[in-house]
Amino acid sequence: MNADIQPWGRIATFGIAFVVMVASQFAALLVLTLWLGTNLAQMPDIGSDGVAVTCVIFISIPIQVLLLAAFAQRRGHDVWGYLGLTVPKRSEVIFGVVCTAALIVGGNLLSWLLGQNIVTSFQTGIFHTAAEAGPLAMVMLWLAVIVVTPIGEEIMFRGFAFRGWLRSPHDAWAVIVITAGLWALIHLQYDWYVTGQIFAFGLMLGWMRWATGSTLLTILLHAMINLEGMLETVVAAQWPT
Repeated sequence: MNADIQPWGRIATFGIAFVVMVASQFAALLVLTLWLGTNLAQMPDIGSDGVAVTCVIFISIPIQVLLLAAFAQRRGHDVWGYLGLTVPKRSEVIFGVVCTAALIVGGNLLSWLLGQNIVTSFQTGIFHTAAEAGPLAMVMLWLAVIVVTPIGEEIMFRGFAFRGWLRSPHDAWAVIVITAGLWALIHLQYDWYVTGQIFAFGLMLGWMRWATGSTLLTILLHAMINLEGMLETVVAAQWPT
């Protein structure tokens, strides 16, 4: 990769990321409407349908990643390097896992102290509907939440956006905060409290990305967060309060 080649500018980075996200979601919804034999105007509420959510994730994320990779390559960069897809050190992985576990425990404790539900209605909704659809639907939901979603969201926010906005060490915290905020805002299915928790996780993931230079590490930690959320959902589904 030529060191003189610059990444996309800040405004261009935001525009590309926004268009790619909208286009990939639209493509997924279009495929879903064809599958259901309806149209976008008549589309039923799919926000709590585990099968529909799984389908949207499996369709939109590959499109999103491929488009971002194409735009990264368009600048003449090595795609893996541009998106931060480098292997972290063992010590960085251990430190990241410990920090993530501490933040999960702290978040759950705070929720308990404030009387907030640890598991949201969205989580239980997609879990129950996927379970009703059968074992294959349940397996695909777990893969979508734990594997596919972290890959797509981390490549978007801690990969493409982070690379385009971070120009000097002085930009680090501004970029960490902005990417965490935008990442939290796309989770429209949650209330303000859960969105705040997501923002806190985003700050941690952004700092890990900046400190290690590895989006692969943030993908792993994001997967760990989602796995813990799915396990909590299983417990809540089996023993509802």
